[in-house]
Amino acid sequence: MRDRGLVVRLLARMCTAMWGYMPGVIPAMVATMGDGPALRWFALNFPRFLVTLRVLGPVRTHLAGLTISLANGCVYCAYGRAHALELIWLRDHGRLFPLDARTLESWNGLTRHEIAVRLRAVLEEAGLHAEVIWVDRTLALVEGLPPIDATERRIAHLCRMVGTMNAIAVTAGTVPDGAHDPVNKDTALKARLVAAQGAGA
Repeated sequence: MRDRGLVVRLLARMCTAMWGYMPGVIPAMVATMGDGPALRWFALNFPRFLVTLRVLGPVRTHLAGLTISLANGCVYCAYGRAHALELIWLRDHGRLFPLDARTLESWNGLTRHEIAVRLRAVLEEAGLHAEVIWVDRTLALVEGLPPIDATERRIAHLCRMVGTMNAIAVTAGTVPDGAHDPVNKDTALKARLVAAQGAGA
């Protein structure tokens, strides 16, 4: 049997290389799944997630993760995805996303219909009209509808992957920490975000 602390440190090292920190949910995932299953889960899911991030792009991928997490009532993962989204938006567009991560994660506990309505309004304000449909399709996949194409199969995988993290984080009461994306390592960008939000830009 593997030493649990060793498994946590191994996964922490992997996540730190990707995101610049150890996500607070890691110890809870190892404790819940067990050492071997936790390692297998990461080995099976994270390579596919990284491909999805490249194929669908970070905005659609993190939007899906945010939608899934809100639907599942997970503040931890909702914040991690929303924070990634707001950082990437500032980096790529030079302005703030219409709503900040703390506001977005506060929608945890709303009905799935209300989540869809609010996310559509935010996306339309951001000019992301093409992404509106993916909120509806993601919520449909969360409900268990079968995927109909390659993109939906990737989002269906996110529903399972993020859903597992959601369940564990909710049970463990894991508090939000950082962005679930390599952009989290960009300290200058994070400082820009704080300054822009402070200035009300």
